[in-house]
Amino acid sequence: MSTYDALHRQCRTLESLFDTKLTSYSRLASTITRNQEDIEAGGSSERWKDLEIEVEELLQKLGEINDEMSALSNDMDNPPSQSMLRAIQRHREVYQDYTRELRRTKTNVQTALDQTNLLSGVRNDIDAYKSSAADSLLAERGHIDNSHQMTDDILGQAYETRSEFARQRSTIAGINTRMTGVITTLPGVNNLLSMIKTRRRRDSVIVGCLIGLGVMLLLMYIF
Repeated sequence: MSTYDALHRQCRTLESLFDTKLTSYSRLASTITRNQEDIEAGGSSERWKDLEIEVEELLQKLGEINDEMSALSNDMDNPPSQSMLRAIQRHREVYQDYTRELRRTKTNVQTALDQTNLLSGVRNDIDAYKSSAADSLLAERGHIDNSHQMTDDILGQAYETRSEFARQRSTIAGINTRMTGVITTLPGVNNLLSMIKTRRRRDSVIVGCLIGLGVMLLLMYIF
């Protein structure tokens, strides 16, 4: 068997094997257009990478054999026939077609991967935004609950103050009753007690105004 025949057979065998592997590689690589998580879960990613390495190695071997056949076509001592030259040229064209097809398939795969990664990044950004928005709403709700609690505390203090005023008013009324009895029995003290009563009423009004103003300022601060 001549060197040409051996190289010719090797070239046809590699072409057939490369065509089969390239078809499998293209079919498996097309799954990348689907969800990246499904690819990784099913192990398709590793099989695709292994096939890519295999087709690249086959293409490299096919190129080496084509180079050897091209060298035979330039042998001046033993020039090839026209049929051999046509076969060599045909093998070279097939090799170039395979090279372009593999390059095109790898480009499509890379584009699909980039799109998948971009969509994954967008989904992650959306999830992060939703989580941040939920945290903000929870924090705002906590602030509102705290404001309500503070308002309840202030109202409770206001009610307690009002009750204390009522108790003091009852005490003062009892004192007034006793003082009225004393006044009726002690002439001349009426003017003094009247002045005391007037000052006490004024002090009560002042204290009441101050407390009311304080409660109003607290409510304005909260709301």
